[in-house]
Amino acid sequence: MPMTAIVLAAGEGTRMKSRHPKVMHKLLDRPLVSWVTRAAREAGAERIVVVVGHGADEVRAHLANEKDVECVEQAERLGTGHAVRVALEGTGVASGPVVILNGDLPLIEPATVRAFAESVADGAHAASVLTMTPPDPFGYGRIELAEDGTVARIIEQKDCTSEQAASLLECNAGCYAFDGALLAAHIGEIGNDNAQGEYYLPDMVEILRGHGHATTIVHCADYREGLGANNRAQLAELTRFAQERINERLMDEGVSMLDPRTVWVGPDVTVGRDTVLLPMTMLWGETSVGEECVIGPNTRLTDCTVADHVSLEETVGVDVTIERDVTCGPRAYLRGGAHVLAGAHVGTHVEIKNSVIGEGSKVPHLSYIGDCTMGAGVNIGGGSITCNYDGVHKNRTTIGDNVFVGSDTMMVAPVTIGDGALVGASSCVTKDVPADALYLERAEARIVEGYAAKRLERLKRDEA
Repeated sequence: MPMTAIVLAAGEGTRMKSRHPKVMHKLLDRPLVSWVTRAAREAGAERIVVVVGHGADEVRAHLANEKDVECVEQAERLGTGHAVRVALEGTGVASGPVVILNGDLPLIEPATVRAFAESVADGAHAASVLTMTPPDPFGYGRIELAEDGTVARIIEQKDCTSEQAASLLECNAGCYAFDGALLAAHIGEIGNDNAQGEYYLPDMVEILRGHGHATTIVHCADYREGLGANNRAQLAELTRFAQERINERLMDEGVSMLDPRTVWVGPDVTVGRDTVLLPMTMLWGETSVGEECVIGPNTRLTDCTVADHVSLEETVGVDVTIERDVTCGPRAYLRGGAHVLAGAHVGTHVEIKNSVIGEGSKVPHLSYIGDCTMGAGVNIGGGSITCNYDGVHKNRTTIGDNVFVGSDTMMVAPVTIGDGALVGASSCVTKDVPADALYLERAEARIVEGYAAKRLERLKRDEA
């Protein structure tokens, strides 16, 4: 069943009080609009068309990373009906199921989108309305059904009588599915004879009904799928719902959380069985965590690959790979393609950037290792750094297997330290070190007996 999804993302979202378009505000780790395009993609949409308007350049720039998304700009924002007409004219869509989704509807599930499309795929219905029954229906349009179960009309909140408000609990979530050919044929019949002078998509229900076509509903079993974010408080509420949904799924799959309310996991993250996620842990992007790990507390990983039996305490990782049996932290920062091999240890106040830390090697504390290839069994003393930047270029440091680097050592790249070498504490390594050699670079110590007492006497005389 070929399906097209049209995502309405042209609105400003004035209640957000923001310089950015509403659909670019993030829920967990991704903008609202990407939650919707993701649901459409996983539902099997062959085409995903996003109608942009306010902040179009920002939305386009973000969606450029989603190669299967087409953007159409609604230069004049004259209502939802006008936005759909712009999308149809801009893409030539005129057949098959067409699903219209709002760009601020992050919790809609792919299965719901699929069912929505299927509701208009067999020719029995020309249109379908996504409905829900929220705990408080105030503010939502109500669905009035005809005796045959088709949609008779949608009554907006302001037009509801007290009796209708009390009895009609099926609410319009603001999303629609159409037979594409019928939508294209009749979209031009929507008028703008209203106070705002806009073209409203809900009018299509009555237009199609007037042409003798039946319309139906698809009900969200979980009303939260139909909730949008019109202000920051609602966005926070939706974030909490998404957090609960993801964390419940992970715990059902065998992941432990000391306090699920303080763990945030993005929708594309995977976590293995018997892993423990401690408070204030955030896992974003394409992060993958293996089995029997302990992550946290106070740990944030973005686009990281973590193997089994890893412990990351107070660690920030961005685009890194961590092999099994690694320990890291507290207060460590790994970034820029760092690769920590099995059994290695990265300690307190350590930063690793674009470097390989060899198997069983240790960078215990207060060190910076950047643009480095490190062998196995290396020990880096506290306060040591690779001096990788000369002001113009980044240069690499190569450290062989079983090297011992004393504390407070500067390794001025490009430089190579051979297998088994020893580097004395407080050295500045500016030359290659042969294998099994000792490198020691220090100024000669000078001791002047009695100097401190004589200096004090001289200062007292000068004051007198």
